[in-house]
Amino acid sequence: MSRFQNVIVKAPARSYVDGLTTSDLGKPDYEKVVEQHKAYVEALKSCDVEATELQADEQYPDSVFVEDPAVLTPEFAVIANPGAESRNGEKEAIEEALKKFYDKFYRIEAPGYLDGGDVLQADEHFYIGLSERTNEEGARQLKEILEKEGYKADILPLKEFFHLKTGIAYLGNNNMVVAGEFIDHPAFADYNRIVISKEDEYSANCIKVNDTVIIPSGYPETKRKIEEAGYRTLELDMSEVQKQDGGLSCLSLRF
Repeated sequence: MSRFQNVIVKAPARSYVDGLTTSDLGKPDYEKVVEQHKAYVEALKSCDVEATELQADEQYPDSVFVEDPAVLTPEFAVIANPGAESRNGEKEAIEEALKKFYDKFYRIEAPGYLDGGDVLQADEHFYIGLSERTNEEGARQLKEILEKEGYKADILPLKEFFHLKTGIAYLGNNNMVVAGEFIDHPAFADYNRIVISKEDEYSANCIKVNDTVIIPSGYPETKRKIEEAGYRTLELDMSEVQKQDGGLSCLSLRF
C-alpha cells in the first residue's frame, strides 16, 4: 500500500443529528460528535498526513461522511453520484476541495449512482458493492473507469451490509479484515483473513493510515487480532458516528 500524504475531512453540522440512519441506537449528541470528530482528525494527523478540514454544511446533515461522494486513486479522482437524494449535492464541495490535488477527474453519471463507502481498494484491485446506495449502472461505470486505467475491479452484490466497507477493510500485505458475509466470500479467499465475530462486527470498519490501524474503541478482540497480525493500533470512541450508520472510513478521504 502506498503511503497516504493527505486527508480531507468535514466538520459535523448541527443538522447531523437529523441525518439518515437505519440503526436503532438513538439520536446522536451533537456536542459529543463534535468532540469525537476532533479526536478523529487529531488521530489522522498523528499518522503523518496533512488534513484539509472543510467547514460544516447545514444543508447536508450527512456531509461529515466525505468518503461517499468520491473514489480516489493516486492518479485520478472519481466524483461519485451518491444514491441518497438528500446527499447527492455533497459531491460539489468535495470536487472543489479535490481540485487542489487532482488534475484528472472522472464522474459517475445518472442513471448510475454510487457511494464511495461501497468501494474497497486492495492494492491494484478494487471491489465495488451493490447496495441500496450503489446500483449496477453506477458500479459498471466505475469498473470501466478503473479497468481503463489499469486496475482490476469486481462487482459484488451485498446481502446484509449497508455499505461494502461496513464489513471489510484492507490492511496491506495481503491482510484483509472480514466480518459477516465476507468471511467465506470467494472473492477474498486468497487473502490472509482477520475474522471479526458477529458481536464485534462494527469494528471491521477500521482504517490503516500509514503505520497505524485506527479502530473503534470497545473491541478488545479485534484490537488483539490486528496487533497479532503485526500492526500498531489506535482506538477512538465512535458512539455518535455509529448512530448514523457511520464508521471510521466514512469520515475521511485518504490519498
